[in-house]
Parts: sequence; C-alpha cells; structure tokens
Amino acid sequence: MFSNLLSLRGVAAIVNIFSRQTKLQRNVPNLTNFSTTSVACVNFFNKLPAEKLWKSVTSVSNAGAKKGRGKGAGRIRIRDLNRGQVIGIGRINMLWPGLSAPVIRGRELLKQQRLPDDPERMEKLTKLRDSMTKFRRLRLSPIERGWSGTRMPGRSIGPPDPIGEDEFVGFDTKVLQLRSLLIMKGNLGRTRNYQAMVVTGNGQGLAGFGLGKGKEAVAALRKAKNKAGQKLMHFEIYNGHTVFHDFYTAFGKTKIFVQKKNEGYGLRCHRAIKEICQAIGIKDLRAKLEGSNNLQNIVKAFFIGLLQQRTHQQLAEEKKLHLVEYRAENEYFPTVVASPSKVRTKEEILKDETLDFIQYVMDDRVILRKKKFPRFYEKMPHYKIYLKKYEKYRNHEKIRLMLKTEYGEVKSFLNDRYPEEKVESEA
Repeated sequence: MFSNLLSLRGVAAIVNIFSRQTKLQRNVPNLTNFSTTSVACVNFFNKLPAEKLWKSVTSVSNAGAKKGRGKGAGRIRIRDLNRGQVIGIGRINMLWPGLSAPVIRGRELLKQQRLPDDPERMEKLTKLRDSMTKFRRLRLSPIERGWSGTRMPGRSIGPPDPIGEDEFVGFDTKVLQLRSLLIMKGNLGRTRNYQAMVVTGNGQGLAGFGLGKGKEAVAALRKAKNKAGQKLMHFEIYNGHTVFHDFYTAFGKTKIFVQKKNEGYGLRCHRAIKEICQAIGIKDLRAKLEGSNNLQNIVKAFFIGLLQQRTHQQLAEEKKLHLVEYRAENEYFPTVVASPSKVRTKEEILKDETLDFIQYVMDDRVILRKKKFPRFYEKMPHYKIYLKKYEKYRNHEKIRLMLKTEYGEVKSFLNDRYPEEKVESEA
C-alpha cells in the first residue's frame, strides 16, 4: 500500500512540472497535498480493563454506602470471562498456523483452513461461567472448626515459621482474636487494618502468645504466630495435669481466680484460657473471671498468674515449714508434700501468722461465694417424709466404694464366716 502511494506521488509531481513548462491547462488535482485520518474503535467495553468494569458493579464508594447505595453489590461475584477460552479458537473453528497450531507438523506445512464446528463449545463455556457464580460454603471438619462456625478464633494455623535451621517441632498455634481496625490518616483517609492475637505451645510446658497487625488478615496472623514463637515461656505443671496451687491474678480491670483441681476434672474456664491451657499442657483447672472480659487482658492476666506461681518446695523454703496435704479420698490422712532445708520451731512461729495454705497463696484474699438459697420444695411437708425414708440409705454409696477399695467387690463381713453362701450367690 505504501509503495503504491509513493508511486502516485511521483507521477503527480512529474505531471505538475510538465504542465508548468508547457503551460497546459489541465484539470489535474494536486495529489501531493492529501491527508490520511486514522479511526480508533474505542467504546465503553475496550476503553477500561476488566478489573475496573467488574469493580463498577461489585463495589460502592464510602459516600455511596453511607447513603444506602449498592446494598446488593456484594451478592455479585466477579467472573473471569477469559476462563475456558483459547487464543485462536472462537465460534468459527479455524486453523491458524503459528497461533492455534504449529506451523509445521512433521514434514507437512500447515495452511489456514476451516475445521468442523464444535456445537458443544458454547454450552461448555456457559456451564463453566455459571459454576463461577455459585457461592461455595467453606466446609470444615468438627475438629478444625473454631469457637463459632468458620470464623478464625479458636482455629489452628500450624506451628510458627522456622528460624534458620531451627524448626518448631510439636508446636501448634491457636487463634484467640482476629478483628479489623479502621485507621484514619491524613493522606489516605480511612484505611482498614487487621489485628490478630494467637497462642502457640507444644503441650509440654512451653508456650507463648503474640500480637500482630497487617493490611491483610493472613499477614496479621503470620506476624502474630512468628512473634509468639519468639517469646516462648516455660511453665512447670504439677503432676503433669494442673497448676501447683490456687492463685489470683489481674491485668487492668480483669480479675481471674484460678483453682487447682484433681485429675479428670477437666478445664472449666473461659474459652481463651482453655486454649492457653491446652497449648501449655494443663488438663484440669477451674478459673472464675470477674470484671472486664477484654480478651487481651484475660490472656495477659493468666500468663502473669502462671509466671508468679511457686512450686511446693519454694513455698516450704519460703515459710521454713513442712507442707502437708489432706485429701478427702485419703480420709484426710496427712501427707508431707515438701520439706525445707531448715525447719522453724514452734516458738519461732508468730501467733498471727497465716498457716493455711490456700489463704497464704491467695495473699489473704477470700473468694466471695454466694449463699445457696433453699429450693422451693425443701419447705414442703412431703420433702421431710422423703428425708426420713432416705435416711437409712444415705451412707450406702460411701460404704460401697469402701468395700470395693478394700475387698475388690461389694460383700458382707459374713462372707468369710459362711463361704458356702458366697459360692451359691456366685452360681
């Protein structure tokens, strides 16, 4: 095309020169002074990229949201319309060498040609696009679920990232809190950030907690998890299942009363304290929360209380007295738990000195226990009749437990005197 234009211009120039020299009046147009205009096919669909077009129908501005606009914008899901399509293949099934097929196949040079139409192509594309619009609910197993549905608090996010060659083997991280924060800045306006709080531990007395922030929830969780792995603390566990003693701890306006419990009692406490106990390896404990239920204050207060608890040997050395334990299942038989290196005499003990173990470890604090009011039926006459009938059975459970402990079975003292009765009863 360009060679033809150049030849026309050359011919026109020769004709113009010849006409001037010969002074011929010819109606020859001046072909050297023509101009070309290019027309660009620009419309709404090719002026903007697909991301901006989808954003216009799936989002709303802050000012519009305040006025109530775009209430149904969140229901529309972005679809990738290029998915399922191949370059060089369209409605008309053509073979384009170098685009949809190789130029040379074997020793044959391929040529542009039309192939048979595929009647199922549009049906497959429509089915694929419709599948992208369907919302798939996140399915989690009961073990992987958190405190509430599929939300992050209470869920496991794995061990912290390794530091160099050191890996956190046997560690598991649980999310305690994940919330969004709106921060106002002078140059960016109101921006959204995320804050996460997690606890990590190996279940053998080693645990730590961390707080992380980020523009995305995943980044905040990763920062918090790695911070928790860098701030590990070791806690001693009494008999591998509970704390050493009852204690009181507080942080801010949050107060926690922790009680030591027997094996098999379980964890009866706030869900955040339960996750911390599982990370440390504590299996039996009761914790009563008073005051503010701010989660970060609860976590900090409980960790402070665990760090401040003392072993039985430390308490014995501190008081310079023997530490004796009385248990109901042992008929309150005294058992020496710890003894100091040097014991004080009776004359050295002060008259107003605190000798009660629970009162001493609680710093003379007394837990307020509400009085149990009598039930409505206890004042009725039929309840007194019930008590009179039940009076002869009231110690049967204790005696049954004692006989099983002493003889291995429930039997009378007459079984040894009359063994034939025992054989008949077994038969």
